[in-house]
Amino acid sequence: MIHSSIYHRADTMAAIRLLLSLLTGLCAYYFYSQETLSPFKPPEMVRGKRVLVTGSSTGIGEQIAYEFARMGAHLLLTARREKQLKEVRPQKKQPKEGGEMEHLGGLDYLVLNHVGGSGRFGPFQGDMAAVTSSMTVNFLSYVQLTVSAMTMLQESQGSIIVISSLSGKEAPFTLSYSAAKFALEGFYSSLRRELRLREISLSVTVAVLGYIDTDNALKIIGDKITMQANPKEECAREVVRAGVLRHREVIYPYWSLKPLLLLKEWMPGLMERMLDKFLILENIL
Repeated sequence: MIHSSIYHRADTMAAIRLLLSLLTGLCAYYFYSQETLSPFKPPEMVRGKRVLVTGSSTGIGEQIAYEFARMGAHLLLTARREKQLKEVRPQKKQPKEGGEMEHLGGLDYLVLNHVGGSGRFGPFQGDMAAVTSSMTVNFLSYVQLTVSAMTMLQESQGSIIVISSLSGKEAPFTLSYSAAKFALEGFYSSLRRELRLREISLSVTVAVLGYIDTDNALKIIGDKITMQANPKEECAREVVRAGVLRHREVIYPYWSLKPLLLLKEWMPGLMERMLDKFLILENIL
């Protein structure tokens, strides 16, 4: 029994060392990949482009609007809260480049960011109204807007940027929201593939986000965890960068999420308990 216990501990330590080595290698590889992408020259790539951002009265959507305005894009912003939306003035961030709001006459970037529904953080109680509400706002409305904009985006050879979440990979206690985000990733990943097969030059970028310091996220889980939220300004910059460079996916915060997602795909049994703990703390809204 003693020998068996010693061998078991030795095997465990060996597995931990292997896991740490693998994590280090993955981080180094993906960091190198991220840093050696094609040059990012916002003014030349974005100036004069026409951008529609949904859910832009606050949070990540508002910051994305500021980023595009800073680069010289023409913006059309939408949100449910008209009063708050009127307070968003991207041109104040960069008066010479932001410009006044106007009818765009076409579209180069469709940024789908809005969120809603009646679901709340907590155990699933079989509330189908919450599921239906979340799917309608957080999935079906995205698809409807995409359908409406598709002709303009094809004409401009534009881009769709979809704001998703780690919850779309797998997340307890947010089942209605998680289902909608899961559906988003399935639909837009399939759409990207279909467009490529049809040789249509229209890019689709899915943003997989963790815990960001938006008012919504802080209100819902800010008092439930001690983990520090990641800055929405930096998050917006990474999302816009990925969309402009026509990446398939952007993950933020990159260092904390990418290795876990990769290991979940490659070693699901080994990572299950680690991810359960991480998802409870880092997921959501």
